[in-house]
Amino acid sequence: MFIIDVTNPLTLILLLTATVLLIFLGKEIKRPYAPAFALAIFLVFVVIHSVQLASLNSVNSEIYKSTLLGCITVDLIMIFITFFGYLWVDDIACRFYKKKSIDNSLDWFWKQV
Repeated sequence: MFIIDVTNPLTLILLLTATVLLIFLGKEIKRPYAPAFALAIFLVFVVIHSVQLASLNSVNSEIYKSTLLGCITVDLIMIFITFFGYLWVDDIACRFYKKKSIDNSLDWFWKQV
């Protein structure tokens, strides 16, 4: 079974770097599409890893199970980071283009901090 192992430290560093670069690219061009692309990729990773976890057979299942659970955990953490990056860039884009934001998505977060 082929697994996209995102728990490997080198892969994790490359994914984190690419995610941060996409968030800052979205900030510079003032479009939330770049972080949304990263968010979609991590959502696809979660679905792929979940399907692989559900379709495990008994051959080497413990090794694959622990790897897939780690991959799903990393994917969910990256979704969390990317989602807040998307909300941040969306807020910047709304202010720049003087568009009315529907719900001021990050105000509740910054008031709690």
